[in-house]
Amino acid sequence: MTHVDADKAKFGTARSAGKRSLWGALMTNGLYGTVTETLFKTPRRQFVLLASFPLFWVFFAHLGPILQMFWISFLDSYPPSVGQEPQFTLDNWAIFFRERIFIIPFFRTLAFATVLTLSTLLITYPVAYFLAKHVSRRNQLLLLLLLLIPFWVGEIVRTYAIMILLGNNGAVNLILKWLGLIERPVPFMYTSFSLGMGIIYLTALYMLLPLYSALEKIPRNYLEAAADLGAGAWTRFWRITLPLSREGIASGCTLVFLISTGYYATPVLLGGPNTTVFAETIAGFFHVAGDEWPTGAAFSSIMLIATLAITGLFLKLMGRDGKGMMQ
Repeated sequence: MTHVDADKAKFGTARSAGKRSLWGALMTNGLYGTVTETLFKTPRRQFVLLASFPLFWVFFAHLGPILQMFWISFLDSYPPSVGQEPQFTLDNWAIFFRERIFIIPFFRTLAFATVLTLSTLLITYPVAYFLAKHVSRRNQLLLLLLLLIPFWVGEIVRTYAIMILLGNNGAVNLILKWLGLIERPVPFMYTSFSLGMGIIYLTALYMLLPLYSALEKIPRNYLEAAADLGAGAWTRFWRITLPLSREGIASGCTLVFLISTGYYATPVLLGGPNTTVFAETIAGFFHVAGDEWPTGAAFSSIMLIATLAITGLFLKLMGRDGKGMMQ
């Protein structure tokens, strides 16, 4: 060993000894012991300390803006003007129930989101089942990665991809012409079909991953035992696979439904005059000058309450009655 190596070894040993001595001094310090004992004395205190920052983040970054929106919905003007004090009012909420023009896109959005959620479930369930039950584990990650690649880009880019696909000179019309099925391009764009296809494309991953997770956890010996007892493929699916994947169905449908009701850019780009959704109505109040923000906040609150109520009812049915209906 050279003198340089020996010096480095001595320096490292001295440094480690110094760290140990500092840590030992800190551990034996009375103030340090009192503080740590106070903070971590009970499991409740440990939980409060560890959860304080996440709870702070959830409240101020998520619940805070929602609560402020709810508060603004009861004001007669916002943003507040200089020298003018906003007054409490219920007119912003009453406008929704008085004007039929606002109720139509509201129920259209709920119905559209429900249909799209069921369609997404029917489309992605076979894919999730194939990945979970008919693909080897070493290839599952690769196929999931391939399915995730389109979601690495933003919503706008994927929406424009659908526009290019369904355009008059898009791939769909070109294939139909090549097959001799049409002579003129089919006007897919700016219809319920284009909007539905776009939203299904954007939300498919939120349905696929919960379904795959639930299906992958189902033990294969359950299906093998049922087959040994004489159960056919359909019986095994209806009596075993479907009930045991109920949690994945509930999670996926909840995510897709909530996301579908809140999309704004995609309906604007893919929809037409007959497919106006409630998010576009809400955005209209925030885009104009004047005191329309409280009305937009009230409409946003109404949509939030309605979607949460529908989701809660759906989860209750899936959790309590869903098991009995599937058996």
